[in-house]
Amino acid sequence: MEPFTVRIVVRGYETDSQGHLNQSVYLQYAEHGRWCALERGGIRQSDLLAKGIGPVTMENTIRYRRELRAGDEVDVSCAFKWSDGKSFRIEQAIRRVDDGTTAAEVTAVCGILDLAERKLVPDPRAVFHALATDKAVFGL
Repeated sequence: MEPFTVRIVVRGYETDSQGHLNQSVYLQYAEHGRWCALERGGIRQSDLLAKGIGPVTMENTIRYRRELRAGDEVDVSCAFKWSDGKSFRIEQAIRRVDDGTTAAEVTAVCGILDLAERKLVPDPRAVFHALATDKAVFGL
């Protein structure tokens, strides 16, 4: 199955003095893609909060491949990679729509935090299984 993707248009105010997309905005695009994937899969932020849990990002790795400029359209993908532990990875690509060039690759190490205990839940995959209406978005 193809990973979930969301389209974003680079806005002029997101660029730096050289006219490139500011490096920190790539991470904002990745975060936006992750929240859109949750929504598409049927998991809303309010549902998570009502259950006393929330997603957390513990590590981001970004590889910048090509520059982006104002007006460029990009697709941000999200592929969930599950393990047997308390964390999981989301592998993302930010690709130009016009020619498919990869502008950046982002890997996030994530977990689900019990907001009362302030500890990661032992099986985040089970949380996604229980809450998702479209499990395929999460590779389940």
